Amino acid sequence: MKIFKIGGLFLTVVFVYIQFFSTERNESSLLLVTDIDVVYEVPSEVKRIFNTSCYDCHSNNTAYPWYNKIQPFAWLLESHIKKGKAELNFSEFGSYSIRRQRSKLRAIEGQIVDDKMPLRSYTLIHRKARLSKNDKKVVVEWVVKLRDSLK
Repeated sequence: MKIFKIGGLFLTVVFVYIQFFSTERNESSLLLVTDIDVVYEVPSEVKRIFNTSCYDCHSNNTAYPWYNKIQPFAWLLESHIKKGKAELNFSEFGSYSIRRQRSKLRAIEGQIVDDKMPLRSYTLIHRKARLSKNDKKVVVEWVVKLRDSLK
């Protein structure tokens, strides 16, 4: 019984201690000239879907949830955001070469069609981020149209 008390006390001390380590915030109020919304005409419905389901991990501005300041959840969020932005950053989309833009658009189409994005771990907590069949259709049609227009 004493070992459980010591273990519980130890875990409590560690939990409190790690709260003093903050994470890097992914917040910017700037709309860059390289943002996909600036470079291309993005229909309002596609913008809405991107804002709800994609931009938290794939842009320079994350709408953080209430638990974003609690460790170790904040570290996990930061890791997901960094990986997401490394793979695709809508805020910097216009800086990609045309070839890379086409590749990213093809990847967006594939990820949506294959139900790989948004991540299930994200939509478990952010239910509004789930894509309906119509949302998928709207995004895929626009992505294919844009990709085919790039020369």
